[in-house]
Amino acid sequence: MKTPEGISPQLAGIADEPYYHAGGDEVALFEAAHRRKLPVLLKGPTGCGKTRFVEYMAWKLARPLVTVACHDDLATADLVGRYLLIGDETVWLDGPLTAAARAGAICYLDEIVEARKDTTVAIHPLADTRRVLPVEKRGELVHAADGFTLVVSYNPGYQSVLKELKQSTRQRFVAIDFDYPPAAIEAEIVARETGVDAATAARLVRVAEMTRNLKGQGLDEGASTRLLVHAGHLMREGVAARAACSAAIGRALGDDAEMAAAIDDLIAAVF
Repeated sequence: MKTPEGISPQLAGIADEPYYHAGGDEVALFEAAHRRKLPVLLKGPTGCGKTRFVEYMAWKLARPLVTVACHDDLATADLVGRYLLIGDETVWLDGPLTAAARAGAICYLDEIVEARKDTTVAIHPLADTRRVLPVEKRGELVHAADGFTLVVSYNPGYQSVLKELKQSTRQRFVAIDFDYPPAAIEAEIVARETGVDAATAARLVRVAEMTRNLKGQGLDEGASTRLLVHAGHLMREGVAARAACSAAIGRALGDDAEMAAAIDDLIAAVF
């Protein structure tokens, strides 16, 4: 049995600077945590810039980035690795977490609470002073290389008894709160990302603010910055403003016909 060459998870570097507008001291906090080899927990609503922030920090720190979208069926082997039969040989394939630890990369586990509890426990030895990953199937203890940083994220708005980050996991991390940026900054981001004019970007942000006021009153979440960017892109392709907002914002937020109609009314009032 051997470890294959050329089929390990790809460790991608960020070549070009991602556009990111800092909203506070999150960049300095992340840099300090990285220097001290501390894992980082990002908390905030969907589409508020957590993933873009991680991409920006990977670029700024010149580290490869491995991203894993967590889900209910994510098993420990999906993170750590497994044996595969290739041709007539049995070979070992590192999982993304193992590959990142060996290479000193940033490993980003997006929406960590979606993963199975037994999978989450697997990250514990990497998220404390040991900085090791037991690979039980190989009888190997992988020591994280210099530069390795474990980053996880989740949306507290979707927390429940069944999907809550355990204290035994949470208290291993430095936590950074994220939220939607102030209106002027959010409009600047939308204009920068889509190419729409400043007035249109400001109107999109106004629509988002109105939907966010409906959270808990028929909506689980208001419109994210990501949805505003989608609407802006549609407008740049010639789609009328109301139709673009209805498709990218109103219909994307849910399936309830009455709520969709209410959001359409908000869009009509702004555009």
